[in-house]
Amino acid sequence: MAFTHATAANHASVMEDCIDQLSILGRILPVSYQGQSDAKEIVSKDVKNVLNSQREIESKFDTILSSRNDGGGNSFVGSNQIKNLTGSLTSSNRFVSQSLKQSPLTSDNLVKIQKDRQFCEDVLTLTHQSLLQSFDYQPLLDAVIAEKERKAALQQKIIKEEQGRRKIKQLQRQLGDIKKEKELEIQQRNEMIAHLKDQLQEMKAKSNMEGKYVKKNAENHVHQNQQKCILTEQQLKEKLELLKAQTDEEIRTHVEIETFLKTHQKILEDKVEFWMEKYDKDVEAKQNELNLLKQNKANDLARLQDLTRTYAEYEKVVVEDRIEKEKERRKREQEEMELKAAVKVQSWWRAMMVRKQLGPFSKKKKKGGKKGGKKGGKKGKKKK
Repeated sequence: MAFTHATAANHASVMEDCIDQLSILGRILPVSYQGQSDAKEIVSKDVKNVLNSQREIESKFDTILSSRNDGGGNSFVGSNQIKNLTGSLTSSNRFVSQSLKQSPLTSDNLVKIQKDRQFCEDVLTLTHQSLLQSFDYQPLLDAVIAEKERKAALQQKIIKEEQGRRKIKQLQRQLGDIKKEKELEIQQRNEMIAHLKDQLQEMKAKSNMEGKYVKKNAENHVHQNQQKCILTEQQLKEKLELLKAQTDEEIRTHVEIETFLKTHQKILEDKVEFWMEKYDKDVEAKQNELNLLKQNKANDLARLQDLTRTYAEYEKVVVEDRIEKEKERRKREQEEMELKAAVKVQSWWRAMMVRKQLGPFSKKKKKGGKKGGKKGGKKGKKKK
């Protein structure tokens, strides 16, 4: 945003005063007060007061603890005094830390103030030059934008660092929990290993006994299988002889059935020929009937079309007649409505003429009265 030359000169003069004040402030405000005796006295007084009060509180605390160890006095009163002294110690420590952090005489605060002042002086100097040359505040706007971006980046870094610390704490807690779980798991596994060793010894003893038992059981099982095989072989031989006898009987039955089926097949072939001839005759008769029905259908369809055409013509005549009658009815209704409306308008007009006394219904005035009125009017005008 550009200004006029006069406005820019006014702003530049104000800006120059600010720059002079900042430079003077920088000269009278050194970076630290370490070399001056006044600053040392101010700081030493505050520190001495705090240390004296803290020593008094510590001495009271020692006396109360010694009295409690000796066994004298009320324990409830002693605990209350300890709580009060602890609170006062905490408040004094907090006061010391706050005084050290917020003290304007520390070197960190003074260095920061000096840097901020120098930054303001540089920005205002550039803005003063820009006002004198290009009549705008562009360097000041650029500095404000750059400072906002720097603060935003710093804030983002702080947020990321806080998140990283929280995550580290969370991971440390998780690591501790996992460590405890693993230690517990290792202890349980050691117990399990000892238990399994005991079971292994028992299983070895059992396996020796079971091996002997299995060997004897296998020998008995083999002997039993041999006896079963002998019995099964005898049963299969008897079954084989029975199957041979059944096979001979089945062959004989098959020959008899084959002869019966051949005889029955010849009878069925004769029946098939008879039914085929009958099928041909029936199909021919039904085909003739179908042709006759198709011819009758065609005749009936032609007759139906003639009747439909006649019906359409009659219907058209009837519709035209109805339309004519409807037009005449509407025309009569329109005429009646117009007549009623005309009568109403005439009645209204006569009533208005009677009320307003127009036309033949107006009052007829006398001639003498009119003359007298005119004379009276003229006299009145003359008098005025």
